[in-house]
Amino acid sequence: MDNLTPRKIVEELDKYIIGQNKAKKAVAIALRNRWRRQQLSPELKDEVLPKNIIMIGPTGVGKTEIARRLAKLANAPFLKIEASKFTEVGYVGRDVESMIRDLTEISLNMVKAEHIKKVQGKAESFAEERLLDLLLPSPRSVAGRPGRLAEESGRGASIPEEEKEKYKETRERLRQQFKEGKLDNRYVDVEVREKVMPFGVISNVGLEELEINLKEMLGGLIPDKAKRKKAKVPEALRILVQEEANKLIDMENVIKEAIDRVQQTGIIFLDEIDKIASRGHAHGPDVSREGVQRDLLPVVEGTTVTTKHGHVKTEHILFIAAGAFHMSKPSDLIPELQGRFPIRVELDPLGKDEFIRILTEPHNALIKQYTALLATENIEIDFKENSIEEIAEIAATVNEKTENIGARRLHTVLEKILEDISFEAPERKNGRLTIDRGYVRDKLIDIVKDEDLSRYIL
Repeated sequence: MDNLTPRKIVEELDKYIIGQNKAKKAVAIALRNRWRRQQLSPELKDEVLPKNIIMIGPTGVGKTEIARRLAKLANAPFLKIEASKFTEVGYVGRDVESMIRDLTEISLNMVKAEHIKKVQGKAESFAEERLLDLLLPSPRSVAGRPGRLAEESGRGASIPEEEKEKYKETRERLRQQFKEGKLDNRYVDVEVREKVMPFGVISNVGLEELEINLKEMLGGLIPDKAKRKKAKVPEALRILVQEEANKLIDMENVIKEAIDRVQQTGIIFLDEIDKIASRGHAHGPDVSREGVQRDLLPVVEGTTVTTKHGHVKTEHILFIAAGAFHMSKPSDLIPELQGRFPIRVELDPLGKDEFIRILTEPHNALIKQYTALLATENIEIDFKENSIEEIAEIAATVNEKTENIGARRLHTVLEKILEDISFEAPERKNGRLTIDRGYVRDKLIDIVKDEDLSRYIL
């Protein structure tokens, strides 16, 4: 984070998202403020709260992508959730605190994966020894650690030296064959341990905490059930590496670090927040919407949520809300919630020029994606410049005539253009296809002209 200045953050986001400089600037400052907060004295650090952001703009302009790429850049736990999940007509839907529990699980998986990576070499080494024990069981009088020869104490004579040497030589030959992949088709019996719950609790309204408490209470009472499984050598190795890695990592430290990461660097992207904005009516579903806002309020302003891994404080989690706000305005949110989202950013709608750049410039540009996909079938696709202009023009036209779904329209248009070639690709051998303006028009011009048809197809 030391080197991630706001300017560098924007430069990184520019690699994947076209335009929307105001939004990029806002999230870059929010991320840098987290680093600045960590440099403060402990007394002041707790007082500095994140400045949550509301992104305002139609669908398909890059709101989610900006938040997702920002989290990836900061290696922060990230959760995208629709605010409308917390409401149904007439009653509140999912428990609002469930998003903190979900974020904690994401963080736990991230931290666990990092810790496992650190011990991967050791785990592979131990797993290899265990696998060789399965392929070549040691003589009956071997005692102590599997794979090591020792004298049997008080139960008869020791193994003759010749037999020891023969066993070691055979084991080393097997090791060599295993490393060369000659044993990949052999089957071995591995023991898999799993917890079997006597019954399941269906997680629904208000039952999430009940489920957590029941699993915690019963977890210690129900022993792990060992189950023997026949698996090929590579699959058996994967299972054994996983088991050994889990033994090598300290889960208490992992949980502690995961909770700390959620509290200090977690990012929650609250999509469709405009759907829970009350539009000045006091009847019907709007009552439910305001109820959801009031439930969200303590989580956003800072509370302690109980998860199965421990208590999680939400004061310093960064919330980025987003919505189209076609039917409502940010001022329709309850004043207390508005106050918790002090930064408002409007995203620009996308037109033909932006579509041309989206198709070609980003690291994950759509043209690059489709070209690479078809290259797997030995089909070489060459998009001419005028074809890209035509695709952008058609996408912009359809967005104007029908619903404006932003850059997502490009996916629809490209799928329609490449439909036949994608279908026939496996039968074509080493084919080459040049896509120019004429090819695009042949495929789409009739659909674009017929407005009713374009509503259904594009």
